[in-house]
Amino acid sequence: MTGGITETVRGVDADSFRAALARFASGVVVVTARDALGAPHGFTASSFCSVSLRPPLVLVCLAETATSYDTFTRAADCGISILAHDQTAVARRFATRGADKFTDGAFETLPNGTPAVRGALATLACRIRQRHTAGDHMILVAEVTHTGEGEGRPMLYFGGAFRELAP
Repeated sequence: MTGGITETVRGVDADSFRAALARFASGVVVVTARDALGAPHGFTASSFCSVSLRPPLVLVCLAETATSYDTFTRAADCGISILAHDQTAVARRFATRGADKFTDGAFETLPNGTPAVRGALATLACRIRQRHTAGDHMILVAEVTHTGEGEGRPMLYFGGAFRELAP
């Protein structure tokens, strides 16, 4: 035990790993792309961060089991919507396997042709620059080519649930 934190020297079971990481609050994004036929695809992620200012790079992680995985292995461009506190329904829909994610029409089109969530705190049009396999996920590194900013409070993911900051 070091400073009140239990350490495991070799191997961590999936439940313990998940429980430990649930204690890290993160923002929530919806990531979108179009397939070769132009159909939109997307997923919810909390594994998103900035990488570089010059050039402006971000990264997001996508599970190999995601239904949109194949689309993102081929897509040249993507859109990222940083969700506001009142967009929980959108976050849940894009996190649900088999959901009709683009049904409600609450989307706009970014300059690169990818959909973005209308009313998001920020939107990023991106060009996918690199893909890396890491365990059971793909890390997408994308260059931001256009930004848009909205208003409001952020949505957070903490303790396995979507949350918001107090006003």
